[in-house]
Amino acid sequence: MLTVSDLMTFNPKTVTPMTPLTEIRRLMRAEGCRHLPVVENGRLIGIITDRDLRAVVNTPVFAVGSAETVMTSNPITVSPGTPAHRAAEMLNLYKFNSLPVVDHGVLVGIVTSSDFLAQFTEHELRSDFDYSPGEF
Repeated sequence: MLTVSDLMTFNPKTVTPMTPLTEIRRLMRAEGCRHLPVVENGRLIGIITDRDLRAVVNTPVFAVGSAETVMTSNPITVSPGTPAHRAAEMLNLYKFNSLPVVDHGVLVGIVTSSDFLAQFTEHELRSDFDYSPGEF
């Protein structure tokens, strides 16, 4: 059975609640990511997304705000052993694009809709080449 640990990004980049929004935008661009877990004292306390930034980028909040200003506090999480199909159901049900992965209270990764798309396309590409001679 495919699990979240088969798909997730391990040890993702994180920010603190006090990280300025301007720095978060720079980090997202530099890392090519759209979601950053917010961690304080080693514990996940929130998540901030590119959508959160877009909502305030043309307001005074952007210049002076920090992660805690616009983050989603206490985000829904999954564990590394969560079946991948359950995590996909959660992404679809809640209209999220990412889920922090927590093991025994510690952030260990993040799984995103892009991870699921990559898995799907990889599987489909493999199956395209799994044919018997003479099938065409």
